[in-house]
Amino acid sequence: MDEAAVRDRLRTVEDPELGDDIVSLGLVNDITVDGEQVDIDLALGAPYSPTETDIAGEVRELLLEEGLEPDLSASVPDRDDVANEDQVLPGVKNVIAVASGKGGVGKSTVAVNLAAGLSRLGANVGLFDADVYGPNVPRMVDADEPPMATEDETLVPPEKYGVKLMSMAFLTGEDDPVIWRGPMVHKVITQLTEDVEWGHLDYLVIDLPPGTGDTQLTMLQTMPVTGAVIVTTPQDVALDDARKGLEMFAKHDTVVLGIAENMSTFSCPDCGGEHDIFGSGGGREFADEHEMPFLGSIPLDPAVREGGDGGKPTVLEDESATGDAFRTITENVANNTGIVHRRGVSTSRRNEAASADR
Repeated sequence: MDEAAVRDRLRTVEDPELGDDIVSLGLVNDITVDGEQVDIDLALGAPYSPTETDIAGEVRELLLEEGLEPDLSASVPDRDDVANEDQVLPGVKNVIAVASGKGGVGKSTVAVNLAAGLSRLGANVGLFDADVYGPNVPRMVDADEPPMATEDETLVPPEKYGVKLMSMAFLTGEDDPVIWRGPMVHKVITQLTEDVEWGHLDYLVIDLPPGTGDTQLTMLQTMPVTGAVIVTTPQDVALDDARKGLEMFAKHDTVVLGIAENMSTFSCPDCGGEHDIFGSGGGREFADEHEMPFLGSIPLDPAVREGGDGGKPTVLEDESATGDAFRTITENVANNTGIVHRRGVSTSRRNEAASADR
């Protein structure tokens, strides 16, 4: 079977989210045939995304049925072709910002569980606690080991639950207040990202501080953010502030991967009833109103607070409905990250083909 025949067979593999086959979409970067050995590079950019895992699995199974030996790789043109010295975070494939318009909606909880959930899927993950004024991620994963410094004065982040961690909390006293103005925030954010040996990461999750201030602007102006997750609770006050976050990302041309609704329905263990303490369905309605993906709802569960205080993310609890909710959100974030890359590659290649035909 030659390259043309392999490409023709790949036309039977559909991308369920973009609604066409992977060849027509331009998602096959390269095919090399050497006897029964077939090397294929696919434009898949979200490692361990369930959808992209399924696409790769279908390609592999199809070729095996033809008696071929497939060797699959994945890369995103333009992104992966940039020289390391020209990249801000050369080893990081995807930067996911977790944001909220206001405090107290559980943004850090979502960021921690997202990072741990991606690691659980098998991805290489980093978690950057960018809330320089109130860093609390280390407590939420029970990490008290500070980063190590190399001879080149770069920082080697500690790991917990397979996640590399960096936080201002590692560098200040436990009770020390942090009082910084804008230029100082910019400097510390730069140092805590660029001067850290993150190594190879499939995802770097950034826990932004609440609001739309200096830290958020610095991150969006200096970092290659793949997409953002906006966390809200169902009530109108939180949703009003979530709109501000949405507008901030729009002004900086940052893709919003979806809306996560935290503190949804509370299931009372004593009476057996369900109570909408903060309202119900506001996050989904907000997502629908703004034509954004809805990532899922997280119930109001004391186990989440216990997990945060005790340092074990709820997403790691197998026998837990709340853990299932976090796992659903994690998979949706990974899937939507893949959609961003695949749609970008497909649009670019179709535009190139249209220009060539003129």
